[in-house]
Amino acid sequence: MASLKQNVVSALCKHLSVDPSSFASDLGSDLKSLCTRILKSSQNGDANLNTDDLMKWIGFTESFLEISDDRSKSFKELNEELSTKSTLIGSGLKPSAADVIVFSAVHSSVIGLSSSDRAQLPHLLRWADYIHNKEDLGQLFEKLSLEKVQFAPPVLKPVKKVEDSSGKKPVQEGKSNGKKIPQEAKEVKSNEKKTPQEAKEASSSETDSKVKKSADTKKVEEGQAKTEKKKPAEKEKDNKDEELSVSLLRIQIGRIRSARKHPSADSLLVEEIDVGEAKCRQVVSGLANYCTPEELTNRLVVLITNVKPGKLRDMMSEGLVLCATNTDHTAVEPLIAPDGAKPGEYVTFAGHDGKPEEVLNPKKKQLDKITPHLFTDEACVATFKGIPFMTSSGPITSSFPKASIK
Repeated sequence: MASLKQNVVSALCKHLSVDPSSFASDLGSDLKSLCTRILKSSQNGDANLNTDDLMKWIGFTESFLEISDDRSKSFKELNEELSTKSTLIGSGLKPSAADVIVFSAVHSSVIGLSSSDRAQLPHLLRWADYIHNKEDLGQLFEKLSLEKVQFAPPVLKPVKKVEDSSGKKPVQEGKSNGKKIPQEAKEVKSNEKKTPQEAKEASSSETDSKVKKSADTKKVEEGQAKTEKKKPAEKEKDNKDEELSVSLLRIQIGRIRSARKHPSADSLLVEEIDVGEAKCRQVVSGLANYCTPEELTNRLVVLITNVKPGKLRDMMSEGLVLCATNTDHTAVEPLIAPDGAKPGEYVTFAGHDGKPEEVLNPKKKQLDKITPHLFTDEACVATFKGIPFMTSSGPITSSFPKASIK
């Protein structure tokens, strides 16, 4: 238990940028008192302590450390708590002190879980992987080995070549003294050698054959006419599919250089976003109830840059920041760009290589038709109809599985 308590102290001090050596002599204290002293010594110590949720999770950690054998009940409780959250406390944009405390206590037990046990705790493992990487705790804790879903772009099926069904046959030709003569001339010459009765029967048979051929030709022509009538409908369908393609959207990586509250709307924030252009774009987002300006500043985001610019409550907006919403619509967060992605970089989709519109036409409602197909999968990867949002550094993700994206 002492070593686990030491893990908690080291991780929490790193999270709060506090010197852990100041608390080396306090390891004999109970965990609540020890965490309280560390939190008070940080820059925003008093603010950190003014939350019942934090005390709840410190109490959970104390109870967990006292269990010496079967901790499966605690794991199930934690997994259920995280089924609709990306972090234990807060909006999910960054880990809280409670997340770091609980993570450092359960880490060694999670590492030792069997494959069958891990399969029963998907939310716990997702959260542990997120906290470990987000807090950069590689020097303090062994990295969790997780089997993550590999994405294979769908293979496009080749279009079969339509056979010519006109039914036309090449004109048969015969030879006479090295010269080609039409088949009809051969038939006339053959009839000259027949008796009058035979010639009459042959002529009648020839007439019937010509009538039949004429009827067949008429059917083929009618079929061709029907095919011609279908072409406009097929073209209309192709245009409809083109309108629904995600390639119409110009989706880019941006970095929020500054964010502030909207002067006349409490639910809106105004951000200055760098997308690799000569100057930053001003974007108005409805994130004020979910993120603070400080949390968004210097954050990489994913945004649509070819929406028609317009004013939101008298403030010009030149883009749309894409966000994920959890299943019960209680939390919203901007999509997470991978480390290494650069401002201005274009997001791509396998099999959708069309050219984006210069500016989306609001009258065509293109965005309204495409956004219902944007969602995160079970592995929290952002997709269009299951095809991942991709950058040169990997896929775009979220903290929420099976979330809608708008």
